[in-house]
Amino acid sequence: MDTNSTEILHDFSPMIRVYKDGRVERLVGKDIVAASVDPQTRVESKDVQISPELDISARLYLPKNAQQDIKLPLLLYFHGGGFLVESAFSLAYHTHLIAVVAEAGVVAVSINYRLAPEHPLPTAYEDCWIAVKWVASHSNGKGPKVCLRDYADFDRVFFGGDSAGGNLAHNMALRVGLEKLDGFNLDGIFLNCCKRVLIYVAGKDILKDRGWLYKEALEKSE
Repeated sequence: MDTNSTEILHDFSPMIRVYKDGRVERLVGKDIVAASVDPQTRVESKDVQISPELDISARLYLPKNAQQDIKLPLLLYFHGGGFLVESAFSLAYHTHLIAVVAEAGVVAVSINYRLAPEHPLPTAYEDCWIAVKWVASHSNGKGPKVCLRDYADFDRVFFGGDSAGGNLAHNMALRVGLEKLDGFNLDGIFLNCCKRVLIYVAGKDILKDRGWLYKEALEKSE
């Protein structure tokens, strides 16, 4: 019998616990929901594998009454969770993306990247860049997914994210600016765009001060 199986090596409650045998127990973000057609908004969601060998995937969202002859803005969303918990398939993020897609009338891609500590940073950044390039491969009428190829406007692309996802959105925007992607025009980040940035923090978020520091750093760089 493994005597270490219940011995905690690191306790990062309320997010994760790491045991001496290497097992990781996630305490939040485990409530996974299936892709479907939302009965209230009629937003349709589907799951796709971007890189099966690396376990990178995404959930695609298409708003009600989307038409192939009317291209819609494209939102790439990066979920939060401190790089440790949550996923694109968590109830909270699924519900959030449905609301955003329904209200904004956009096509959305919610990216599911690998988590630490099993996959230490910079894995999340590398996974998200692979996902961004995969999405970009659908520009100019190319790529395997009809939802992106036929409905998304690659001249109006936005990145969004919260917490760790906000960090990822920021870094992916910088990388797009440096490396360029054919047929892919990043029009803004949410945070809200490369020309102007909307920053908001939750009043009871224990990390809200970091959000304000980010705002102050941007103001100093202007």
